[in-house]
Amino acid sequence: MIHYNRFVLDNGLRVLVHEDTSTPMAVVNIMYDVGSRDENPDKTGFAHLFEHLMFGGSINIPDYDEPLQRAGGENNAYTTNDLTNYYCQLPAENIETAFWLESDRMLSLAFSKKSLDVQRKVVCEEFKEHYINKPYGDVWHKMRELAYTVHPYRWMTIGKDLSHIENAQLNDVKEFFFKHYRPINAILVVAGNVKTEEIKRLANKWFGDIPMGEKYVRHLTDEPVQHQARVLDTEADVPLNAFYKTWHMESRLEKGYYVADLITEILGGGGSSRLYQALVKEQKLFSNIDCYHFGSVDKGLITIEGKLVKGVSMDKAEQAVNEVIEKMQADSVSETELQKVKNKTESIIAFEDMTIMSRANSLAFYELLGDPDLMNKELEKYQQITAGDILSYSKSTLDAANSSTLHYYSKN
Repeated sequence: MIHYNRFVLDNGLRVLVHEDTSTPMAVVNIMYDVGSRDENPDKTGFAHLFEHLMFGGSINIPDYDEPLQRAGGENNAYTTNDLTNYYCQLPAENIETAFWLESDRMLSLAFSKKSLDVQRKVVCEEFKEHYINKPYGDVWHKMRELAYTVHPYRWMTIGKDLSHIENAQLNDVKEFFFKHYRPINAILVVAGNVKTEEIKRLANKWFGDIPMGEKYVRHLTDEPVQHQARVLDTEADVPLNAFYKTWHMESRLEKGYYVADLITEILGGGGSSRLYQALVKEQKLFSNIDCYHFGSVDKGLITIEGKLVKGVSMDKAEQAVNEVIEKMQADSVSETELQKVKNKTESIIAFEDMTIMSRANSLAFYELLGDPDLMNKELEKYQQITAGDILSYSKSTLDAANSSTLHYYSKN
C-alpha cells in the first residue's frame, strides 16, 4: 500500500506527497500532461524537443545541472506519446534547490535562438543516429503509419519527419510551451524523507505565483475499428529478415488492457513463453521473438516482433506465429500458466515500487490518468482476470482483420 497526501494549489498545480523516512533522499517529479499525441501533424517531435529545451536553462539560471549537482542531486527526463516527465533526486535536506530550479523553468524558460539551435541540432542528430542510419531504425515509423489511420499515435515521439524539427521556429516553440507547460497541466510529486506541511509551504512559495495557464482539453479522433488485415513489405540493408505484427488493444483504463498485458506475458514474456519455446527453441525459426504492448493511455498496440534465422522463409515463420496465436484462440490457458504470469506481474509491480523514484513516477502517472489510488488497486485488477477472459479476448482481439503486418526483408 503506497500512502500519499494530495492537495491542489490555487493555480491548478496538483501536488502529491509520499512520505518515506527510511531514506535520506527525496525525489521531485514533475509530469506534464503533454506528449507527441498533442502535436500538430505538420509540426511533430515538439514534445521531445521540449524535453531537451527544458535543460537549456531559464532566464535566471543559465545552467540547470550545475546548482543541482552542487546540492548532491541528479536529474533526467523522458517523453512518450502521452506525457513528458522530469525528475530529480537529491538529499532531502537540499530539496528546496529542486523546487526553485523546477519552478524557475516552468515560469521563465529561456527562449533564445541559440538554445533552440543547439537543442534542434542534438535532436536532429538523435533522429539520424537512431531512426535513419540504424538497422531496423525505421520499423516503428512504418508500423505506426500502417496501424493507425487517424489517431496521432501514427507518428513516433521523435517526430514523423526530420524536417519538422529542422524547421522548428522560435514562435512555434513558445506557443507550444505556453499551451502545455502550465501549472494547470502539470503534476508535482515529492517522495522521500519529507513532511507534507513543509512541501505545502515550498510548493506555495515556489510555484504558487506562476500563472495558471489554460487547461488543455484534448479533442483527439478515435482510431476507427480495423476490419481488414494490413500488410507492408519493405527491404533495407539489415543483417536478417524481421517480422512485426500488431493488433489494436484497449486503452489504459479499460479491463481489456489488463487482459492484453497478461496475454503478452503468456506469449512473449521471456524464455518460458509460448512464442520463444515453440519458435526459437523447438522449431528454430527465429533467433529471438518478443510479444509486448506500449502501455499507451489511448488504445494501443499488442506487438509480436522477431528476427528470422538466416535461410528461413518469411511465409514459414509467419505461419508458425499464426499457429501459436490460433492455439491461444482455441484452448483455455491452464490455471497454472495463468497464475504464473499473474505472479510475475505482481513481482514486477513490487519491484517497480521499491525505489522512491519509481513510486513518485507512478503516482504522477496515475494522477494523470485521473486517480492516484489506482496505484494501490492495479494488482487486484490483474487478479480478477480469468482464463475465460484470456480466451475470449484472444479470439476477438488477435483476429487477423484487426492486424497490421510488416515483413522486413534483408537486401543481403
